[in-house]
Amino acid sequence: MSTSFLSCRVVCAASCALAVAAALAPPAARAEATFATRSLVAEVANKAALAALEACRNEGFQVGVAVTDRSGVLQAFVRDRYAGAHTVEVATNKAWTAASFRMTTAMLGEETQAGKPMSGIRGASRVMPIGGGLPIEAGGSTIAAIGVSGAPGGDADERCAQKGIDAIQMDVELQ
Repeated sequence: MSTSFLSCRVVCAASCALAVAAALAPPAARAEATFATRSLVAEVANKAALAALEACRNEGFQVGVAVTDRSGVLQAFVRDRYAGAHTVEVATNKAWTAASFRMTTAMLGEETQAGKPMSGIRGASRVMPIGGGLPIEAGGSTIAAIGVSGAPGGDADERCAQKGIDAIQMDVELQ
């Protein structure tokens, strides 16, 4: 037998042994081929957006509110009649940022100050490291995010965003 034929048989035997070992491994040891995630249904995303809008109205602010899924894809948006045109993009990018980084945008703002290890991320497209974006969590995982823009300052935007989350918390925890 030639050397190349023998080496092919050795490689094939090793591959076959690995395949058999993987098939016989306990289920926890095997890598999964798919995964499942939780997302808000449209009605709950809209409920959060409207609750945040109402909270800001009660404080006298005209805002835009965006709710995204866990990947940052827009699910719901609402803009009050006198909210600035910029609130559409800014609220959406705050929600996208909170979903993408799985942290509040205010916290990201602190972590990306000049001289900090993550400062370079500020230059990335869509990153909005200012207050007003919050991840929405349930069961220890980020399932969505909310962003508010238009109140006077990130703290006020964040208060309204939190009211949006508070309005749906029981809905997402009971699932």
